[in-house]
Amino acid sequence: MAASQIYCACGSRLVTTPCVSFTNNLIRVLTIASVRITFPVNINHQKQNLMKRLTITCLMLFAIHSAFAQSMLNKQLADWERAKTYTKEYLDAMPEDGYAYKPTPEIRSFAEQMDHIADANYAFISGASGKKSPMTSSAEKMPDQSKAAVTKVVMDSYDFVISSLKGMSDADMAKDVKIFNMDMKAGTAFEKAFEHQTHHRGQATVYIRMKGIKPPQEKLF
Repeated sequence: MAASQIYCACGSRLVTTPCVSFTNNLIRVLTIASVRITFPVNINHQKQNLMKRLTITCLMLFAIHSAFAQSMLNKQLADWERAKTYTKEYLDAMPEDGYAYKPTPEIRSFAEQMDHIADANYAFISGASGKKSPMTSSAEKMPDQSKAAVTKVVMDSYDFVISSLKGMSDADMAKDVKIFNMDMKAGTAFEKAFEHQTHHRGQATVYIRMKGIKPPQEKLF
């Protein structure tokens, strides 16, 4: 058989080989043509797969972020509920006659320390959540500083924090707010309020000790 000259689709000579079967050359041409036809299809298929993978990855990242944010909100909620229980133990531990007690004349009494926690809880959280504080004046200025009155106002302040936190979303916690003329995120305000009540409850330990009473057991968990 005479030398076969096979041309590819672009017109250039592909094979010029004497004594090579025409069938073999035809198979080669068809194979190349097949590749030329299917290669764009494969590219499109790869792009589709890549987009699918990117979409799935983004959805997974969003789900992880949402779950993490929700778990952080749940953790804060659990911490505040624990703090409320712990503070109640302090209020219960101090006897009625100890509420007016001051270790030194120039500092707050035990009742005023607890009132101060309530005032700060309302101030921080009303600013962070946008909810109006039910307190129209300072707890420290209440005429009634009895054990029952102080216990109620303090527990009510923790309820205000907890109910406000339950109504917060991840987006809410990321909002910019102004607390005591300072700019911060709403989530930071909740954290600072928690730190504040921990500090003043800790100060009250000394008051209870000086009244000859054993303070409540530490409640870290």
